Amino acid sequence: MVSKGGIAIKAFIVKCLQGFKKLRLWMLRLRGKTEHDVAAERIVSGQAWEEFCDTLKAAGSAMVFPGAPMDAFNQAEGYRYLSRLTRAGLEAFMEYADPKAPVLRRLAHETVKMGSDNPDNNYMNAQISGAFDYRIRGTRGSVHYLGFGSQKGHYGQGGEMPTTGYVEADDLEINPDGSFELIISARQQPGNWLPMEADSSMVIVRQTFKDRSREVPAELSIERISGDGIPSPVTAQSVDHGLNMASTLVAGASMLFAKWARDFQKHTNELPMFDPERSTKAGGDPNIIYYHSYWKLAPDEALVIEAEPPACESWNFQLDNHWFESLDYRYFTIHVNKHTAVYNDDGSVRIIVAHQDPGLPNWINTVGHDCGGMTFRWIRAEQHPQPRCKVVKFASLSAQPAPTKPV
Repeated sequence: MVSKGGIAIKAFIVKCLQGFKKLRLWMLRLRGKTEHDVAAERIVSGQAWEEFCDTLKAAGSAMVFPGAPMDAFNQAEGYRYLSRLTRAGLEAFMEYADPKAPVLRRLAHETVKMGSDNPDNNYMNAQISGAFDYRIRGTRGSVHYLGFGSQKGHYGQGGEMPTTGYVEADDLEINPDGSFELIISARQQPGNWLPMEADSSMVIVRQTFKDRSREVPAELSIERISGDGIPSPVTAQSVDHGLNMASTLVAGASMLFAKWARDFQKHTNELPMFDPERSTKAGGDPNIIYYHSYWKLAPDEALVIEAEPPACESWNFQLDNHWFESLDYRYFTIHVNKHTAVYNDDGSVRIIVAHQDPGLPNWINTVGHDCGGMTFRWIRAEQHPQPRCKVVKFASLSAQPAPTKPV
């Protein structure tokens, strides 16, 4: 077992590594060296790679952060999670990092998950810069919801990714054949425009499905206006920066959500509202009210969640593992939404989180987990009623009346 002191030391090392990098660059600049000179030295000497590896190693402190389950199953998922973050970071900041030649790609998906990623969403991201203007072209498809946002920062930089602009498909002028164009710019544009700021660094596209099997996703591409679309040649500076950003993402994101898990255990098996301002800073959809929390159940227990959905565009509930990765929605029912739920006669809904099928509607499968995160969302809702939670014995569920009314 790693001591609390050891955990604190590892977390401190992550911060020190970042501070050392900044101090070293500052000292070299005092000697009259350019950023190109500094990066070239770091690449040739191997220092950039060594610091990348050191930061990844220090990121392991999230695995033993207070509140983390120490059994082999949860720890194995944790180290897989770190490997997924590493893959995501390298793709984002090495392979697709050039804002001169952006590519829309899925950063979070079925095998890269973070921050209670929404199973009803397709997330697409592209690296951008406030110094350029961009155009997104595409077709609307039939997906229930389509939204575009510009953001700055990332989870490795203080845990904040504030939104710098947001627009929804319903606000856009779309041609009869479903095609459209959207301009991304720090300067106001006529027609379809997504605002950004001088330090915006990413565009995120959210597609939300009622039922993935029945809807056609939007097909989208992005290009820099007045550019040739050719990425810049690789340089020592771009690789040095990419390795730094990728490792910082792994360390920063894993520590951020480790803290979430620790803090949310204070209200285990309850669903308090998540601070909307904090949610927006973390990159959450500004049209959603979130209820983030933690769940923990014994083998003979179940968690019953009851709510009265208000007038809203949608709502959903999902189950995560301890690392706030959504459970595997490809093969198991780990979430329910407005359009898949079965309702009571009075319009209320009852959701059952259990280790085995109770034979009742709205069962959420724990998929072999005994604890983890959970999230409830009201999406563009007129009101935000508080979901009610109660832990019961699994055997008692058969005595409760079953919902009979589908949406």
